[in-house]
Amino acid sequence: MLNTITPVILTYNEEANLGRTLQHLTWAKQIVIVDSYSQDRTLDIAQSYPQVKLLQRRFDTHANQWNYAIDQVQTEWVLSLDADYTLSQALIEEMKTLDPHTAIDSYFISFTYCVFGKPLRGTLLPPREALFRRDHAVYIDDGHTQLLKVKGRSSTLKAPIFHDDRKPLSRWLWAQDRYMVLEVKKLRSTSADELSLGDRIRKTKILAPFVILIYCLILKGGILDGWAGWYYTFQRVLAEILLSIHLIQAEESS
Repeated sequence: MLNTITPVILTYNEEANLGRTLQHLTWAKQIVIVDSYSQDRTLDIAQSYPQVKLLQRRFDTHANQWNYAIDQVQTEWVLSLDADYTLSQALIEEMKTLDPHTAIDSYFISFTYCVFGKPLRGTLLPPREALFRRDHAVYIDDGHTQLLKVKGRSSTLKAPIFHDDRKPLSRWLWAQDRYMVLEVKKLRSTSADELSLGDRIRKTKILAPFVILIYCLILKGGILDGWAGWYYTFQRVLAEILLSIHLIQAEESS
């Protein structure tokens, strides 16, 4: 199965993460990286791996960037990864045992979130449809991110991906501010009955930060993870506060 899978990664200034991700992909015959004209050492790190096929494209939307990337794949299966995802050895072994001719067309993979390399007990990240047949899939935009549409049957793998983002706080704040502008557009343009419960809570502008605080610390056990758990909780609460500020600004300016 591994011989039929091409990992695909989008990058922009990912020197803090990309090396760790690529270290766990040496089994792949080819790795497709589509870079949005990084200005740090991302390109040097990517080019140090002989399997990497490196392309550059000006970023417009996540969906367009991902669709361009998977169009470069020549194998039947695609493994879509962010630059701060590292594969667990258990996941690599599990993928190795899959039948490439199965009737399944995509696989969901769960996440273990890490802070400074320390795995947390729980996160807000849902399983992601990350392994799929190239010819059965297309990405569409969904708020600040993208949504994968796959025709056919899906299943779930047992082993996780580690989400281990070590970019500096300034870069995280920059990215979150951009993301929340897109999230506001989504929340304001979607009718209430089409929004998820979480998005309806976010649209109140008041409840979401408090809900996330309790959810991360208590329900997900973050308080048992020490400072790593508090750090993750503070990140998620701050992201919701940024969204609330952008929502208020958009509504008062309209």
